[in-house]
Amino acid sequence: MLLTVILFGTGVAANAQVVAAPADVPAAATASAGYEYRLGSGDKIRLIVFGEPDLSGEFTISGDGIVSLPLIRDVRAAGLTAPQLQANVETAFKEGYLKDPRVSIEVLTFRPFYILGEVVKPGEYPYSNGITVVNAVALASGYTYRANQKKVFIRHAGATTEEEVPLTSATMVAPGDTIRIAERYF
Repeated sequence: MLLTVILFGTGVAANAQVVAAPADVPAAATASAGYEYRLGSGDKIRLIVFGEPDLSGEFTISGDGIVSLPLIRDVRAAGLTAPQLQANVETAFKEGYLKDPRVSIEVLTFRPFYILGEVVKPGEYPYSNGITVVNAVALASGYTYRANQKKVFIRHAGATTEEEVPLTSATMVAPGDTIRIAERYF
């Protein structure tokens, strides 16, 4: 699912439109406890400036959290939601470049997650919205025969320690997470 936010005019709150999740995706899978997707290094976005095709395009957020855009140059993107970045870009274009910019930003590619330990094919996998640990294990071709299928260790992007959580079908994965499936003890 792509998150698309389109602003028309200058009224941010009144005119924002958000594309909803498909009906077959449970609400818990798209937003866990008010989770808003925050942009980070490695994310690829599409910027559309209406009426200005030379300013529009696809851009990747650099390792230091910056996205380089035409005319306005470097804009901090890491840690922002797509609507927040969109508002910042509109403001930057208003400051001497465009009279009334109308900007749309959508996330094209999320940063990957990593799975290691007792799975058949550990490694890096592309993140998709609403993915659970069980889905991540399936992407990694399933558990090995020694896998502990009752708990999982997850280190979120930017964290220094991993946390142990019960392995259920509702355990969500976030972009940049490192998932470790431990070995079971007999």
